[in-house]
Amino acid sequence: MLLARSAIDRSAVLRDDVEWIGRAWADGTTKVVVIDDGRALVRRSGDGIGLVLLSPDEAPEGERYLLGVGADGVAYFAVAASPGNAGWNGAAPARIVAPLEAGALPEGEAVPTGLRQVGALLGDLDAGLLVHAVALEAWHSTHEFCPRCGGRTEVRAGGHMRVCPDDGSQHFPRVDPAVIMLVHDDEDRCLLARGPQWPEGRMSVLAGFVEPGESLEQAVIREVAEEVGVRVTAPRYLGSQPWPFPRSLMLGFFARATSTELVPDAEEIAEARWFTRAELADALRSGEVALPPVVSIARRLIETWYGGDLHGDW
Repeated sequence: MLLARSAIDRSAVLRDDVEWIGRAWADGTTKVVVIDDGRALVRRSGDGIGLVLLSPDEAPEGERYLLGVGADGVAYFAVAASPGNAGWNGAAPARIVAPLEAGALPEGEAVPTGLRQVGALLGDLDAGLLVHAVALEAWHSTHEFCPRCGGRTEVRAGGHMRVCPDDGSQHFPRVDPAVIMLVHDDEDRCLLARGPQWPEGRMSVLAGFVEPGESLEQAVIREVAEEVGVRVTAPRYLGSQPWPFPRSLMLGFFARATSTELVPDAEEIAEARWFTRAELADALRSGEVALPPVVSIARRLIETWYGGDLHGDW
């Protein structure tokens, strides 16, 4: 999974070591990724794209989060820059929203962009750093105040906890589990669907959040029945991928349909269709259908069922 990669130790045992964190921040070898509203600076070098990593002295003011330590002893931090303080005055101001190709950027130019756009192009180290940083920034941005008493909270544990000084409560980053499943029938067709907010032709697999007191397998069966009226059995786990928009963990499954009549829930599903492999390949070639980007676990599920790479991204 392209967003489930990492090349450093998250070093949880060091998060409460204030002295170590202070020394690491003062170390000239430490690297910092600056985050602003889910974006970070990237730069093209040759055929690849990488994060622009700063030294602590170059980083702007903002909340600091310890991301981990590499095998070479280099510490990595994220800084969530305050609005307008990211220090990107010399960078291209436009927000890039479509998935990037390395050749789309001028050589050497630093551009602020998001994880969805560059996640598939980053190496293991940069991908892991950016996923972690984006997830932490998203959580901190909604937990400035204590949910118990309304008091202002403070960052602790290297950015992995907030504490309310008024009532002493501790608050930790939250992850919302969601199942995402490719449904196939006895004819080995796969089921793809389109959300009502999506343009014509944009299709993906089904997905939904796990409810309280529910197993992952139960969630797969319930969500498919609710969204398209199909009964499924034998959910089979493929793998997981963080999706920090803002805090989902996507848990991928295959499930076999025991009924095939489609009754879409109009509030959640605008269109649902069964595809053979040949039908899907033809629809992609003609432009009739577009699939989720390669950075998503949805694309991994579809291509695993298909048995190879497919073309035709959103």
